[in-house]
Amino acid sequence: MKFSASSAWENREKYDVIVLGAGHAGCEAALASARLGQKTLIFTVNIESIAMMPCNPNIGGSSKGHLVKEIDALGGEMGRVIDQTFIQSKMLNKSKGPAVHSLRAQADKEQYTRKMRRVLENQEGLDIRQDEVVNILVGGGKVTGVQTCSGAVYFCKAVILCTGTYLRARCIYGDVSKNTGPNGLSAANELSECLMELGISMRRYKTGTPARIDRRSVDFSKMEEQKGDDRIVPFSFGTDPKEIQISQVSCWLTYTNEKTHEIIRKNLDRSPLFSGMIEGTGPRYCPSIEDKVMKFADKNRHQVFIEPEGLETNEMYIGGMSSSLPEDVQYEMYRTVPGLEQVKIIRNAYAIEYDCIDARQLRPTLEFKQIEGLYSAGQMNGSSGYEEAAAQGIMAGINAVRKIQGKEEFVLDRSEAYIGVLIDDLVTKESHEPYRMMTSRAEYRLLLRQDNADQRLTEKGYKLGLISEKRYQSLKQKEQWIEEEVKRLRSTHVGTSPKVQKLLEQNNSTPLSSGITLAELIRRPELSYDSLKEMDEKRPELPQRYAEEIKEQIDIFIKYEGYILRQKKQVEQFKKLEQKKIPQNIDYDQVKSLRLEGRQKLKEYRPESIGQASRISGISPADISVLLIYLNGAKKE
Repeated sequence: MKFSASSAWENREKYDVIVLGAGHAGCEAALASARLGQKTLIFTVNIESIAMMPCNPNIGGSSKGHLVKEIDALGGEMGRVIDQTFIQSKMLNKSKGPAVHSLRAQADKEQYTRKMRRVLENQEGLDIRQDEVVNILVGGGKVTGVQTCSGAVYFCKAVILCTGTYLRARCIYGDVSKNTGPNGLSAANELSECLMELGISMRRYKTGTPARIDRRSVDFSKMEEQKGDDRIVPFSFGTDPKEIQISQVSCWLTYTNEKTHEIIRKNLDRSPLFSGMIEGTGPRYCPSIEDKVMKFADKNRHQVFIEPEGLETNEMYIGGMSSSLPEDVQYEMYRTVPGLEQVKIIRNAYAIEYDCIDARQLRPTLEFKQIEGLYSAGQMNGSSGYEEAAAQGIMAGINAVRKIQGKEEFVLDRSEAYIGVLIDDLVTKESHEPYRMMTSRAEYRLLLRQDNADQRLTEKGYKLGLISEKRYQSLKQKEQWIEEEVKRLRSTHVGTSPKVQKLLEQNNSTPLSSGITLAELIRRPELSYDSLKEMDEKRPELPQRYAEEIKEQIDIFIKYEGYILRQKKQVEQFKKLEQKKIPQNIDYDQVKSLRLEGRQKLKEYRPESIGQASRISGISPADISVLLIYLNGAKKE
């Protein structure tokens, strides 16, 4: 949007950091900035939409739970808020190894939003403003401020884009198309034009959401009840587990069937996805029910989860059946699902198209390569999910502040955190669909478990200034307990006494033929620290607050020690490549013997290290070898 000089006016207050958007990325970015001492302003199109959950009513899930734990370990807020507002909690993948255990919690959506809003409102150094920003002001290649739709100018030193799915947003179902963002909120239609004028490459993506239904119209007797865990594990390492052992609300499982699929197939010509009305690319790993039926034609049913949206509402979410089919078809297909025969829809399912950026334009700090002081986080970067957004938000907030303060940038690599994997994938890999975090994307996932996120990242959060002294010392005490107990278990021997043999028999474990240490017994798959309690006569009393966490860490470390040490050696090799920096002013045309494609990719991406360069598609091992030889020669000169 263009303004005449007379229409613009300068807001007298000066800010260090301005955040555009108060979704999950914006909240973490603004809180990190303010907590690190910078005067911060966050804009939102509607104050009621702060930390809104326009899609699924939960936090966490496979690999996403890892991200939330890491955000918390760095000093972020998402884990704390969900611990105070969840209505059901479940640890996923418990039948598998600890590397893929992932915590997931159903949220009371309204309470989550209210709680996060209160956190923002009470944060010292943070102001909230309901308004639409239409211009990013840039001078000399640096951000200088923003301008709102009223013409007001706010000057600042850094801007963080956290616009989610609101840029030129369009909600669609059937032949109905509305130029709005999620939940009918106003779309941001002017900012895209400004970004393109600044030379930023934009993309058009699409996501979707299922219908919301009235729980009074659901027959739960035809569904399978899905209860929460007996022992609730908190997301935040600062939450006392005793305080969150609450009565939980159930979710429900049902399935589509051939009748459902036939209705969908019969109406594909009315689906915007297949008619060409939707141009954006949708997420591969969270497809609409139309996509599922067409792509998995061999399957005669798909899971459908019926999930409560909160304690004070009858609204329920139909997980697994997002759609953009017309309203009459939605009714017809939903009512073929067992338990939904008489269902009443409160909100139609819809697809949403929106603008986002090509994240390869960003540095690992999430700052634009070509515009100093301009950062981007969340779905704006082509990712999907609340957790991925929040993870990028806290990193962008931290780095914007460190740039202003003249401090070293803060980047997590792939061996340190899922956050590192997420951001590295976004800024180095070409993607043509919304990015979703998965455990399979992490090469060192045995080291990057959610249970040890505090041991990996809390010291970093403490050094940054986001973790209190009390919390940091609490972690050090927990680590000392783990270290001392592992040492004691390795040196404590038990013999072949009748008591020991009986206990082993009770646990379906092979009797002993000679003495053995307790640590060696714990290595057996069927045994654990807890199961050996009766034969461990000198076991100390563990601190109650961290007892379960300590026991879990002992079991994992002892059972998987060989694999853990092997991955640590792999990380050492990885670090060598990551630490080999590439000068940003390097002239790749002067690097002889580079293949043409490799040279083109290096010019396009301008990677910051040899490690980063090695992960860019189109750059071969031969290119890396040539580049290393060139850099080593330049260093000698």
